[in-house]
Amino acid sequence: MSTTTTNLESLIQLDQAHHMSTYGRLPVTFVKGKGTRLWDETGKEYLDLLSGIGVTNIGHCHPAVVEAVKNQVESLIHVSNLYYTKPQLELAKKITEISFGDKCFFANSGAEANEGAIKLARRYAKLNGKEEAFEIITALRSFHGRTMKTLAATGQPDKQKPFEPMPPGFKHVPLNDIDALKKEINEKTCAIMLEPIQGEGGVYPCDEEYLKEVRALCDEHNILLIFDEVQTGMGRTGTMFAYEGFGVTPDIMTLAKGIGSGLPIGVLVASEKASVFSPGEHGSTFGGGPVVCAAALATIKVIEDEGLLENCRNVGAYFRQKLEDIKANTDIVKEIRGRGLMLAVELAQNNAKDIVLALLKEGIVANNIGGNILRFLPPLCITEAEIDAATSVLARLLV
Repeated sequence: MSTTTTNLESLIQLDQAHHMSTYGRLPVTFVKGKGTRLWDETGKEYLDLLSGIGVTNIGHCHPAVVEAVKNQVESLIHVSNLYYTKPQLELAKKITEISFGDKCFFANSGAEANEGAIKLARRYAKLNGKEEAFEIITALRSFHGRTMKTLAATGQPDKQKPFEPMPPGFKHVPLNDIDALKKEINEKTCAIMLEPIQGEGGVYPCDEEYLKEVRALCDEHNILLIFDEVQTGMGRTGTMFAYEGFGVTPDIMTLAKGIGSGLPIGVLVASEKASVFSPGEHGSTFGGGPVVCAAALATIKVIEDEGLLENCRNVGAYFRQKLEDIKANTDIVKEIRGRGLMLAVELAQNNAKDIVLALLKEGIVANNIGGNILRFLPPLCITEAEIDAATSVLARLLV
């Protein structure tokens, strides 16, 4: 038995013995990342088309983020949110400058940011005389997190079933069906919460006209529109935030994943109208700490300075065309979906996991959603040449 196998099997044994079995891990141990590349413990190089599920948007271990984190760690790691810290407030200012938002609250994850959005919507309703309004309408197939409230908001019954009963306060309707949505709005509704593109549900985009009608409904009923941009934010779809590309502005937006380049940070962004929390109504021990905020500031600067939004649009269109070319040459591919560098390939058979494993053996990191969807979320700095290399392998596996 080789040393490599022994090392991997040792980690598998540790995982089985000491870690709760919550992840379906793939058989590889990564030890290094740089740009669009990963390396395992044997030194084998991989092209990363997943970015830690849309996290390392600017590439792995970008020097600007590494330097910002090192400098911050050496000066101040943590103090309570009872005190001011410069990175946090500079990040809040930057986010409001580049988005619709007027105020920010910092958490540690997308789920926590969405919990904050749920609380903020309920608080807004009460302060506007709607004491009985606590329900939020979300979409079937949606994914908003794994805390109990965000799991209840998630429109995937299979994820909810092991933990039922779910907390009350959520209704789920088919995506892009405005009539179904209208029927569920009543005096108990305080918000509508949508992902501009459903990520974990299978990369299903909202229709632009649908989102415009949803915005109008929210205005008509004085309820808040929440966009969960945990996966679509930070340049992933070709604009800094996906709402910009859809031409519809929410009242509340949540961010996480790509904003911290791998460090744990979630952001609740709200318009002045929706920023109704008072002191003591919400908080977080670690949220908005100096180190993660320094990483986020550096991440945003890289996106802006290195032209990654333009690269995402251009290479994303190139990637999609290459996938469409594969589709045209096989009956195995049913549909290509997504925007920018958030793309999915829906297969005619339930062999997506087998394809992901085959890609891994070829040195390409991808992801499957369920049995028949391949998902690609490469770093925004990926090149057309790297897309050529990846799609040539994918074509060989699919055709």
